[in-house]
This record gives sequence, C-alpha cells and structure tokens, in this order.
Amino acid sequence: MKRAGCLLFAAVPVLVTAAVCLVPYLHTDSADGRDGSTTAARQQARQDDGKRAGRSDDDEPIADRPPGLAAPAEKELAQQIVASAENSTLDWRGAYGYVEDIGDGQGYTAGVIGFCTGTHDLLTLVEGYTEDHPGNGLARYLPALRKVDGTDSHAGLEGFPAAWKKEARVGAFRAAQDAERDRVYFDPAVRLAKLDGLGTLGQFIYYDAMVMHGPGTNADSFHGLRERAAREADPPSAGGDEKTYLDVFLDIRRTTMKSKNPDRDTTRIDTAQRRFLHDGNLALKPPLTWKVYGETYHVP
Repeated sequence: MKRAGCLLFAAVPVLVTAAVCLVPYLHTDSADGRDGSTTAARQQARQDDGKRAGRSDDDEPIADRPPGLAAPAEKELAQQIVASAENSTLDWRGAYGYVEDIGDGQGYTAGVIGFCTGTHDLLTLVEGYTEDHPGNGLARYLPALRKVDGTDSHAGLEGFPAAWKKEARVGAFRAAQDAERDRVYFDPAVRLAKLDGLGTLGQFIYYDAMVMHGPGTNADSFHGLRERAAREADPPSAGGDEKTYLDVFLDIRRTTMKSKNPDRDTTRIDTAQRRFLHDGNLALKPPLTWKVYGETYHVP
C-alpha cells in the first residue's frame, strides 16, 4: 500500500453551505493534516455530525441534479482511480483484507479505506459491525481497540491482523467497510461538490482529497482546502468558472502535500486529476488514461 490513510472527521461549517458530512476510502496521515484534533474531539465531531446527517435544508439546491459520481458506474470508476493512487491497482476490492502497521504513528492501517487503530475510525467500524453481528471474529479485540485508540500501540492486539484478514472474507464485514467509507468520505464529498456546483470530475477531486487529507477542519484537511480554494476562486455555485476553481483547488492540494515533504509524490494530481481537467473532461467520461507513480492505468 502506498498510502497511509486514516481519519476521523470533524464537523465544520464551510463556505457556500454548511457541511453535513458523514465516511476507507483511504484516510490521512499526520503529513496530510488528518491528525489536527484530539481523538476525543474527533469522536465528538463524528457524533455531532451524525446528529445533523438527517438535515435536508441544504439539500434542496441539489435534489434534482443528476447523480454524477454517485451513479453506480461512476462510483466504481472513482474507487478504481483512488485505488491506483492508494494501492497501485485498479482492483480496489482486493483491499478489504489488507492490514499493516505502515509506521505512520497510527497503529494498524486496515481495510478498503485505510481505517486505523490509532484514529478511532477502525474502532467505530468494529463497534458498529459487532452491534449488527455479535460474536464476529473481531469482537474480542474491542477492549484492546478502545485502549489503544489515539495511539500507535499494538497492546492486546496479538493476532489481530490474522483475525482481520479472516473476517474480511465475510460478506457482511466487507459491506460494513463499504458503508463506513461512504459515510465518512464518499457521500459527504459528492454532496459538498454538488453544493459547490461541480460536475462529476469535481466530485471525484473532492472525494480523493477527502480520502487523502481527511475530513478535518484544519488548513491541511479537506474542509480547510475547500475554504482556501473558495477564497482564491469562486466555485460555480457562486458564479465562478468550474475549470478555474478546480485548478485552484488542485494547486492548493499540491502545495499542501509538498509543504509537508518537498519530495512527496504528487502524480495522483499531476498526471491523473490534472490531466482529466486539462482535457476538459469535467464529466469524467471514459475512456480514461492516467499515470500514478509512473505507472499507466487505463479504463476503456
């Protein structure tokens, strides 16, 4: 796995409209600003955000819009493009059983979107899954997961990687991972992009940023990036040009990545998303060809 992705997300009022968010694919590491708040604050933010998830007052402007990235074929494409950057493959379903400590200080990273034992999202996933499926192969690790939450410790997690891989063969657990990915990353990214007047490509650009930088409130997390972009260029919902706004958003993302590490690979932007944008493919329509880490990918 090339990425280091965990997150927990913070509720945040954002430009254009309030962010009513919800959740691997992949999360963020400290280099990407996903650890900008404490675990307790992140837990509270998730709870508060969940209470607001049923609100519809901001949704009227997008109620009749096309599904965009949420359409089944487009959503599948989105997972493939993200997986090319996160896992160097188009086979995103192959990540359900992934589990490894990648040395980013967040404990074990696991699953289809990079849930982490140190950032509360993996704990949330296992708790919810256990509520629906008591006695599953991961339930016995819940006391240890609660103790290591917020740390990189493996205390009490002996045998956890093997148990995760085994449970990932269970369809219900794979479905639970998908649901959590959508709740925290995909659904809020697509919703906010639509509120900003963005088409399918813009919705994907938001999704990839949500996955990599995390849905936090600091300047280097998704909501901070979105606010910074809107200060430099109006989004289409405010009368701005879509391509110009997305160019600015990608510039800010790239600068943020490089500010943490000047040698950081940014090809997921430079030779993938930027390529689609410069080709004028705002609808993100195949066939698509792009490069990440020097490797070429193609979707007919």
